[in-house]
Amino acid sequence: MDKVLLIIPAYNEEKNILRTYEEIVNYNKHSKEKYDVIVINDGSKDKTKEILEKNNIPHINLLQNLGIGGAVQTGYKFAFYNDYDIAVQFDGDGQHDINYVKNIITPIINKKCDLVIGSRYIDKETSSFKSTKARQIGINIISKFIKIATRKKIYDTTSGFRACNKKIIESFAKNYPVEYPEPITTTEILKQGYKIEEVPVNMKERLGGKSSIRAWKNFYYMINVCLSILMISIRRYKDGR
Repeated sequence: MDKVLLIIPAYNEEKNILRTYEEIVNYNKHSKEKYDVIVINDGSKDKTKEILEKNNIPHINLLQNLGIGGAVQTGYKFAFYNDYDIAVQFDGDGQHDINYVKNIITPIINKKCDLVIGSRYIDKETSSFKSTKARQIGINIISKFIKIATRKKIYDTTSGFRACNKKIIESFAKNYPVEYPEPITTTEILKQGYKIEEVPVNMKERLGGKSSIRAWKNFYYMINVCLSILMISIRRYKDGR
């Protein structure tokens, strides 16, 4: 059986992290799946660390806030050095549904692809998540740039609900972008010759706290992501396979 690790980056998630962890524990109890968990406490300033320690939740405390890229890469390093077969990025804010993890790891188990993106946009009946109009426009623009760079259509370019195999775990453990990690790594992985699939998942609204991407940053975010994708498109990559 494949060893599966859920990587949960957490920054000031005192309102969400225990509930998120308990949902995973309950799922493991009532299913045939046994997912391991590592929470990366990204220098939280609230009671996140206290909650993790009090409830014996497996975690790594970062000495300072590294941002989403640094926190997630820490999780990939942990997965790599502990010989996990599959790593899944799973938010600590209550947005990701544990019941869909099986869906996003199945194509990897079946050797159909190297990385799977849990998508909110390829099946509108599956996900109840509602993005703002501005965010949807930005995602569509980023999607067009990724297709120009890789010839592959990616619908949910900013989804943080992703799973990958051992090869990608090793790659991400060695090199992972600090900013705009999802669209940048998606583009790089495709350019390296790896295979990516999207599967429909349900995502919920945050249970509490604030998103790491503020509304006023959306335009800045989109422009910088698109420029980064253009830079990636002109690089030469060796076939990742």
